[in-house]
This record gives sequence, structure tokens and C-alpha cells, in this order.
Amino acid sequence: MEYHFKDVALLITHYNRSLSLERLLKSFKDLGCYFEEIVVSDDCSKPEHLQNLKELQKEYQFKLVTTTKNSGLGNNINKGQDAVTSKYTLYIQEDFIPHHLFPGKLSEAIEIMEHTDFDFVRYWAYFKYPYLKPYKSGYSEMKFNFWYLGYRKFWFYSDAPHLRRSNFFQRFGRYPEGISSDRTEYRMAISVLQKKPKGLFHEEDFQGLLIHANDMETSTVPRDEWRYSNKNKLLVFVRAIYRYLKFSFNYLFIHRHVK
Repeated sequence: MEYHFKDVALLITHYNRSLSLERLLKSFKDLGCYFEEIVVSDDCSKPEHLQNLKELQKEYQFKLVTTTKNSGLGNNINKGQDAVTSKYTLYIQEDFIPHHLFPGKLSEAIEIMEHTDFDFVRYWAYFKYPYLKPYKSGYSEMKFNFWYLGYRKFWFYSDAPHLRRSNFFQRFGRYPEGISSDRTEYRMAISVLQKKPKGLFHEEDFQGLLIHANDMETSTVPRDEWRYSNKNKLLVFVRAIYRYLKFSFNYLFIHRHVK
């Protein structure tokens, strides 16, 4: 079976993981997925990876957007999105693999967005968004209220794989540049949330439709273990309180200058 997503651009950000990129592109091809355009945005990878990209470009006919210096996640997403001309953008990092059910689910999401005002549809997350209202076809509408409990409610938007309208920047602004990837994602999440977004979350299987598979080439983003480890329960509790207070303050009082 073939799927022709004529109004959708596949946007892939890449940095020094050309084998993973090849696997992703091949997976979509094997599933019979054809997009209106494919854009690969590279953040100044090493010469051997850049050479691999140029070889892959001959086979998969994608737009390759490069840069002369490593400029970080924000710049890589911004310049990639700038190259998109399609109505919708499926944004994904190079170390994911689509499940065979994904093309059908993507078709459903496009149909939903064609007849609604949802801004984006999330397909992958480290945790299930805590406040969801069942919508249809395994999708749930995300709900945000400042008075809801917990800090995870602030992660309404994430740069993990999602389908979005390609006028995303006009609606929510561009990604901040010149800072770490984690701060970039956080600042964008707060900025989006402040503008009252409408989003869907694939609740039915939020880690299975697109499989995060970085076993071939490890992550290029260094992270402090204390920020993400769940081994120490006291640390988890203190971290949750800190994040709740920080996220609440930034959401209420800081606009486009979130630290």
C-alpha cells in the first residue's frame, strides 16, 4: 500500500548520525510513504557524515539545508522550517523509526487538522501528557489550566516528533537560538503555551508509532544525570517542586525571555 502525503513536508533535523538518517528514510520508503517534499536540516556535521548526506540525497531527493558552523537545535529547526513550502510539516529527529501503523495514523491526523483548528499533533513523548480529553482514533485533546496540579502540564508542546501547520512560526514565534538544546526546547514550550495552543496527543501508543532507536548512533546531546535520574526519591520530589515553581513563574511573568 502507498501513502501520498501531498500537503506534507517531512522535516528531519540531523547532526552526525547519517546512518540513523538513512535508516529513517528507508523505513518511510519501505512503508510506501511519499511526501510532497523532504527537508534535511544539518547542523554542520563532520565531513564524513556530510558526504553520506550528499549520497543519500541522490537516492531520496531531499532538500539539504546546511550551515558553515554548528549553531544548535534552535537554528537547525528554524532554517529547516524556513525551507518548507508545504501546508503541513511532520517534524522528526533522525534517530526514530516509524511503525507500520504510523502512515495510517498520520492520514487520520491530517484529516482531523483539515477540518479543525488544532495547531499540532504529538506522536512521541517521554511521558503521557497528564490532562487529556478523548477525541477519536486514539487521539486525545490536551487540556491546560494553570491551576491543574503538577509541572508536567507545562509540557503541552515539545520538539519530539509531531505534525504541525507550517505557519507555526507565524503563530508561535521562532525557536530561540544560541543556547543549549534543553533550554531551547523549554523556552519554546513556554512560549507556545502562552499563546493558547490547541493540540492533540496520540494517547493510544505515544512511544510505539514512532520508535526512538538511538542504538545505532548514540545521542549527540550531553545531559547531566541528576536532572533526569529517578533513582533518588528525595531528589525527584525536590526537582518536581523546583520545576513547578520555575515553570509557573516563567509562564505568568516572562515572555520570550524565559531563562
